[in-house]
Amino acid sequence: MTDKPLDRNARLSVAPMMDWTDRHCRYLHRLLSRNTLLYTEMVTSPALVRGGALHLLGFNPQEHPVALQLGGSDPVELAEAARLGQKAGYDEINLNCGCPSDRVQSGTFGAVLMKDPDLVARCVAAMRDAVDVEVTVKCRIGVDEQDPEQVLPDFIQKVAAAGCERFSIHARKAWLQGLSPKENRDIPPLDYDLVLRMREQFPDLHLSVNGGISSLDQAEGFLSAGLDGVMIGRTAYHDPSAILCDADRRIYGEETGSLGPEEAVRAMYPYIESHVAEGGKLAQVTRHMLGLFQGRPGARAWRRILSEGAHRKGAGTALVEEALDAVTGAARGVA
Repeated sequence: MTDKPLDRNARLSVAPMMDWTDRHCRYLHRLLSRNTLLYTEMVTSPALVRGGALHLLGFNPQEHPVALQLGGSDPVELAEAARLGQKAGYDEINLNCGCPSDRVQSGTFGAVLMKDPDLVARCVAAMRDAVDVEVTVKCRIGVDEQDPEQVLPDFIQKVAAAGCERFSIHARKAWLQGLSPKENRDIPPLDYDLVLRMREQFPDLHLSVNGGISSLDQAEGFLSAGLDGVMIGRTAYHDPSAILCDADRRIYGEETGSLGPEEAVRAMYPYIESHVAEGGKLAQVTRHMLGLFQGRPGARAWRRILSEGAHRKGAGTALVEEALDAVTGAARGVA
């Protein structure tokens, strides 16, 4: 396997999650880990190319390395969207072949693309011709009545032949009829063994596993078993400290410490002040910070103070400091 610039970073990544992994979330996550690869929410190629919604590409330079996930199924349109993403400064362009939502299906992209690997291959080839940064794919192991044992290796082989060298595989099927997007994240059984077999079958590719992973212990287990990377979604969002604060040491072998949650909160102050000064709302940032002290004394007060106050007019870093005082006070046993 030829090393690509982001292969090391992709040892651990935070999954693209709609309504969650926006620019404010990613800025916070970058403070917690210098190395973990971060992904945008899915941005549709029609929104960029036909709708001119270039504001969706905005991000802070401190987020690097950061990947843009695109949704679409038209090779020409995806190629143009990829060009826009590269021009905006993203380090990677990722094609969504895993999202099972009705809205995504109606646009003929997301998990429904698992049914048409030849189309995905054409999309990847067009995107690769359009940009210099790496083009990657996030997929499922199959959809509906497909047999993953047959579908997944065929999908990977065809898309890899078009030039994709890195895949993130959600180790569940997606049921496009009968299950909601939320149910599709939990109900279809996980098949990690199949993903591990793909590692053996495609030794020249960089393969990451995704789905149901909730700790660095699990992540290290998959890396030790031979996978090239691990992508974590909901736990990285709801309990970011548990996943990201020790990732640089455990996953990337760096001895220098990352920021702890209290340090990260204070490191957010200039960012928050700038956002509010530009007319933004405190809650747009702090909603991603609610899980920072998950399981620690004072965590409930932290969430309550921010949830109740961040929407109020004039709310800013003073409110965040008040919430942080509740956490540090609880740690000292101060009522």
